[in-house]
Amino acid sequence: MFNFLLRNRHLFQGKLKKEVYDFNTSITDFRELCEKGATRYAKIPKEITIKEQVIEGMKSEWLIPDGANPEKLILYVHGGGYVSGSCNDHRAFVSKFAKNTGVTNLVYEYRLAPENPFPAALDDSIKVYQWLLASGFKPENILIAGESAGGGLCLAILLALKEQNIALPVAAVAISPWTDLKCSSESYQTKNKMSLAPLNSWTVFSKHYTGGNGATNHLISPLYGDLQGLPPILLNSGVDDELFEDGEKFYLKAKRAGVDITFKAGIGMVHCYPLLAPFFREATEAMDEIVGFVKNHLL
Repeated sequence: MFNFLLRNRHLFQGKLKKEVYDFNTSITDFRELCEKGATRYAKIPKEITIKEQVIEGMKSEWLIPDGANPEKLILYVHGGGYVSGSCNDHRAFVSKFAKNTGVTNLVYEYRLAPENPFPAALDDSIKVYQWLLASGFKPENILIAGESAGGGLCLAILLALKEQNIALPVAAVAISPWTDLKCSSESYQTKNKMSLAPLNSWTVFSKHYTGGNGATNHLISPLYGDLQGLPPILLNSGVDDELFEDGEKFYLKAKRAGVDITFKAGIGMVHCYPLLAPFFREATEAMDEIVGFVKNHLL
């Protein structure tokens, strides 16, 4: 029932059909919609302390649970199709993530497309990670996590760190990761009508982010990278989501490359459904599994 309401929310807005995105769609309006939507989930757990900081020129927030070990950290990479996302519109979700894991989360605002296409988001992320290392955090005490485009960016960060011979974090969590900005899987056609995303939105967002670069660049689409040597990864994707095959294909390739990777397919589930915990059982179970993975590798 909860998934049905999400999939058909356009009906409650007086629209018979889902919105269709094209290259004339206002990204500014889309960002405002995301910010407005975040106000519905704005309640922050009382166990969380929020500290703002500017890191390498980026607005950032530390979400600190009571009693958290100051040496342990989750670097959280927000989603938003590379064109939206902020500390504000992710604060509630990441606060719950911090509370459930008992680990401090750091969220940062990387530059967004189309104003700042690839490699801006990746470059900013590497800067934040290197800043953490320079500030005294040890790689074995950092786990990187993210959802959607942020999940794909997590995986691209791992590939970039490996290529630059920078010590990798202890593990990674990618929720419904966008790993193929070529949008080549059948899921983009067969599952768009039952997903949460506006029609054709992924194609539009991909063009904004890739700019003049090829979508098969492995630092844009980590599915095309050399995955050997990556740390343990937990990957989670809803089966009824356009990005499902992105996660599944990445998992299969990483498994062949010898990566310690786990993939969980959410049957009948939508995009980033673990973040909807505790609203329904499947989301709660998925979040509990993520929390267990984090604690196993970080605590």
